Amino acid sequence: MEILSPYIIAGLLGWLVSQAAKYVIASVQRRGLAPYRQLYLSGHMPSAHSATVVAVLVVIGYLDGVQSGLFGLALVFASVVIYDAMMVRRSSGEQGVALTALLIEQKSKVRLPRVAMGHTPLEVAVGTFLGVVVGGAVCFLTVL
Repeated sequence: MEILSPYIIAGLLGWLVSQAAKYVIASVQRRGLAPYRQLYLSGHMPSAHSATVVAVLVVIGYLDGVQSGLFGLALVFASVVIYDAMMVRRSSGEQGVALTALLIEQKSKVRLPRVAMGHTPLEVAVGTFLGVVVGGAVCFLTVL
C-alpha cells in the first residue's frame, strides 16, 4: 500500500528542488546567503512552474502511458503553464518594470508595485530539465 501518490511526490519534489536551486543560485550570485523569501518567490532560474508540471507529466507518462487521456491532459496543462510563464507573465513583468520607471520619473506618490517577472526561455528549459530528472527519479524509486 502506497502512503503517498507518486504523482503528488513528483509535483512536490519538482517544486522543492527548483526552489532550493533558486536559493542556491541567488546565494552564489550574492556571495552570501540569500534572503529566505527567495525560497518561495516566483521567477528567476530555474522555473519552478515548469519543473513541477513536467515532473508530474513524466510520472503520468511512465505509470499511465503516453497514450492515456490523463497524459494528454497533463501535456496540454504543462504546455499552458510553460507558455504562460514565458510569455504572459514575462510580458506583465516587463510592463511592471516600465510602470515603475514611469512612477519614479514622474515622482509619483503612488507606492511602487512589486514586479514579478516571468521566465526567460533558458529558465524554463532548465526547469523542464529538472522536472524530467525529478519525474524520472520518482518513477525509478516507485519501481523499487
